[in-house]
Amino acid sequence: MQELIDKLKTEAGLTDEQAQKALTTIKNFVIEKFPMLEGAVNNIFGY
Repeated sequence: MQELIDKLKTEAGLTDEQAQKALTTIKNFVIEKFPMLEGAVNNIFGY
């Protein structure tokens, strides 16, 4: 998870807080659209 946050900070110019919020938003969106993948998504994002 930290690797992806660092990549967002470097490549997209986001702050640490912005990168974390972006990942949380993406995670929640995927779970909302594909609830059967919640376990896999949580594993991928380290939650």
